[in-house]
Amino acid sequence: MRHRSTREWLGVGICFLSLFFVGLGVFSALTFLDASTVQAQDEEAAEEGEEEAAEDEEESMNYLVWAGESLGYFYSIVFLSISFTFVALLVMNLLTARRENIVPVGLVEGFEACLNEKRYQEAYEMAKSDESFLGQVLSAGLAKLSSGYEQAIEAMQEVGEEENMKLEHKLSYMALIGTISPMIGLLGTVQGMIASFTVIATSTVTPPANLLAKGISTALFTTLVGLFIAIPAIAAYNILRNRIARLVLEVGILSEGLMGRFSTVGVKK
Repeated sequence: MRHRSTREWLGVGICFLSLFFVGLGVFSALTFLDASTVQAQDEEAAEEGEEEAAEDEEESMNYLVWAGESLGYFYSIVFLSISFTFVALLVMNLLTARRENIVPVGLVEGFEACLNEKRYQEAYEMAKSDESFLGQVLSAGLAKLSSGYEQAIEAMQEVGEEENMKLEHKLSYMALIGTISPMIGLLGTVQGMIASFTVIATSTVTPPANLLAKGISTALFTTLVGLFIAIPAIAAYNILRNRIARLVLEVGILSEGLMGRFSTVGVKK
């Protein structure tokens, strides 16, 4: 099976970000849709008379203003902070999950060439100076090789688990965003519904629809934005987790294959 190159994966990441920002653009376009409608109405009203135009402006409400008022300062700041954090984490994890950062081809070829020529010290220095996942695993194995092959394999496994935990730790924040975003939206939903029912409960007469709509708008907009952030966050987390798991498995296979020639070290005859 052919592995994707770094350029291909960066292309996938760029496409994903493009889709994400296209979605943001669609949402922004919707927010300004009512504003454009108001402008069209103003032009038509200008032909009919200034008085009608003034009435249209008073009755029309900008969609963006409506969304901002529905979310409020608290939810707007929270969702903006989460959005920027998600984009930063996505870019960081895309760069971390590159093949060159986990299984660099140059290290594999150079390390194998040194072993074939029995330049073991140079192979060790090459692996230790390389900050990639594979480099750390190979250097740990060579460092313990004097104690025996089994000890070297154990050292490689320990380092591999530690490096894998670091990669998963970075990814876990994306999963956290995917979890808490809809929960914050649910919090806004409950708050908005409580506000609407409070108006009903405290009113001695039938409350006007605009007072009820304010709480319902808060409920719907917070849920919408929370899901809008959570869906790409969860999708990106699972895609990157699967890619890293595949690369980590490749590190294990390559490292054991390269160190297999030392399988007789420490074996008593």
